[in-house]
Amino acid sequence: MKIIKSASLDSLEALIINVESTFTKGLPSFTIVGLISTSIQESKDRVKSALLMNDYKFPPLKITVNLSPSDINKKGTHFDLAIALQIALYDIKKDIFKDFFVFGELGLDGNIKDTSTIFPLVLSLARNNKKMKVLVCKESAIKIANIPNLEIYVVKDVSDAIEFFNTSDKLKYKYESIDLNSKNIKIENETYHYENIYIEDFSDVLGQDNAKFAALICAAGNHNLLFEGSPGCGKSMISKRIRYILPPMSLDEILEKAKLQSLDYKNIEFSALRVFRNPHHSSTKSSIFGGGSSSAKIGEIALSNNGILFFDELPHFSKSILEALREPLEDNKILISRVNSKIEYNTKFIFISSMNPCPCGNLLSSIKDCRCNEAEIQRYKNRLSEPFLDRIDLYVIMNDTINDSKNIVSSQELHQNVISAFVKQKQRGQKELNGKLSDSDVKKYCLLDQDADILFESAKINYQLSFRSINKVLKVGRTIADLNNNELITKNDILKSLSFRRR
Repeated sequence: MKIIKSASLDSLEALIINVESTFTKGLPSFTIVGLISTSIQESKDRVKSALLMNDYKFPPLKITVNLSPSDINKKGTHFDLAIALQIALYDIKKDIFKDFFVFGELGLDGNIKDTSTIFPLVLSLARNNKKMKVLVCKESAIKIANIPNLEIYVVKDVSDAIEFFNTSDKLKYKYESIDLNSKNIKIENETYHYENIYIEDFSDVLGQDNAKFAALICAAGNHNLLFEGSPGCGKSMISKRIRYILPPMSLDEILEKAKLQSLDYKNIEFSALRVFRNPHHSSTKSSIFGGGSSSAKIGEIALSNNGILFFDELPHFSKSILEALREPLEDNKILISRVNSKIEYNTKFIFISSMNPCPCGNLLSSIKDCRCNEAEIQRYKNRLSEPFLDRIDLYVIMNDTINDSKNIVSSQELHQNVISAFVKQKQRGQKELNGKLSDSDVKKYCLLDQDADILFESAKINYQLSFRSINKVLKVGRTIADLNNNELITKNDILKSLSFRRR
């Protein structure tokens, strides 16, 4: 019995599925078994039509196709091509499908189509199967060409696929990989990619020097950030520009981003521009965290992995959402549990948020009077709990006046500073940037000079800093030291870090 390898997606990971078939005497029939979904059940009609339209006779036998292992739920239309090849080449005795993974949906005319699950399937498989051979259509090949350790072969339709397995000259079907069209730097034999694209530029932001410096620290060290200020002072404006000055991305991060875009049914972009997710405050808890009644689906916090998750008008998000954010902000992962599935997502994003100082927004205004009473202000503030706010590294109060508008800095200048700080962190041997360091790594990399150590010991007592707050101040201080090109965290670095602490 010949076997064709394919795969099915289980949450974010691929499981290898063997497509088997038997042809026995009896009343002609065509059955697909193996705990399959409706989309696979419907492939019978697509496969029949595709073969008949391309002058291949359907065998007058009892045909049974099994997707093994049979105790795993399988879904997706990408099994069509493998099923069609089993039927069209059923009379060939030798194992011509060995070592090949086959993916593709069939049109009724026999043309092979791409699906949204092929890229995440191949990416997941390639991480565990070195020098993997894949047969797909050209549209799929363009997407998976950036995945390393792949041999990609391209066919146009079912006739082309049958010819591919019948010929010994397979090189003419081979598809060559393409290079990423981005700038790159090499650090310790690892290549990192970045874009010099600044669609929204910091040069548009007048004044707000302290907020811009906080944005620079946020980008350079992957620190969580909260802006508080009156409406129109530039909170959202600055937040949306941080995306363009974020650190370079490794190839794995670029492929992971493309995988999440594919699962979100978006066009895949192989660019080194990190994602920016901006859900509205009316979003449901399931849309933010992922979930569903029977099977867990991907949510905003997983889709923003390695990028930015931006919450505008932070207190207007439901309290249950804000409190549930504490785990992914602390652990950089989240487990979604349902009766039929348990899925763990990586959530290594930068959390950026903005809020008004009161319900009317004018509490900090220098030109407008606040219309709120003390009870309303307190109720508004109480929507954010202390444990949640303790996850924020940088807290910035913004004024609504532009008194230093001559001090203009461009995104390109800020981006160069971020890249320099990124290089320093990687050359120190850090796997994670400063904002995502573990407690043990904080002790290893966040070292203070003598003056800074004396000052910080005093600050711990005076401000009654918790263990988490101590680590947050040290991480931010480490990033400021990197931006200032200091080997150790200095007194000025730690003072600046303490100034961004929420009081």
